[in-house]
Amino acid sequence: MFRSAPAATALVHSLSVRRMADVAAHWDGIYSTKASDEVSWFQDEPRTSLRLLGRWAPPPASVLDVGAGTSHLVGSLLDGGWADVTILDVSVEALNRVRARLGERAEHVSFIVSEVCSWEPERVYDAWHDRAVFHFLIQPEDREQYVALAAQAVAPGGVMVLATFAANGPTECSGLPTARYGASDLARVFGPAFALEHAESEEHSTPRGTVQSFTWAVLRRTVCEQRSLAKRVRSRSVAGARKTKILP
Repeated sequence: MFRSAPAATALVHSLSVRRMADVAAHWDGIYSTKASDEVSWFQDEPRTSLRLLGRWAPPPASVLDVGAGTSHLVGSLLDGGWADVTILDVSVEALNRVRARLGERAEHVSFIVSEVCSWEPERVYDAWHDRAVFHFLIQPEDREQYVALAAQAVAPGGVMVLATFAANGPTECSGLPTARYGASDLARVFGPAFALEHAESEEHSTPRGTVQSFTWAVLRRTVCEQRSLAKRVRSRSVAGARKTKILP
């Protein structure tokens, strides 16, 4: 049976670190050259996110916002009574901007700097929120990694509130290719760890007036075999976790 040699382990770690550095550089470049209201995914008020979280994971539920960027969602969650909020993004530039905007309220938020597929969860959450991150994962192994990590991070019975480009949505965003999904596609990708409970469509108008079609899904974390899910989290997640930063 093949066992990982030290050299192979070092190579996995090196590739993971390089991947995260490349992704971070790309998104830091976006956020350092554009104002928050200039990026295509900008929303002044995250109405759909708040409505779905309010229905399926109301306070005092703990919420993890994956790929938070400079979104206003975290402030809206605090305003709405959520007290256990964590935001994760690969861009320290974006998270520092959110921290500055929140001011003293930032003390009530946990900030994690990591590329999601290189992150290793250290706790569980009642709700995982992702608006416009998952569709950037175009490789099957990255999607599998994402699902396995979400299954680790969401408590059994908890929910995922997810938005991706719809089947007729854009094929690229911010210079990167994207995948597109309908509700049945997401149900298939996330099963059996998650079961689809609700889906809806949204037409998002960008700051430039372009209309982008999104698919929203609420998926319930099922109670299934944990060991098989753990095996799907590859060693690069452990290596990548060494590069995760928890902002003070």
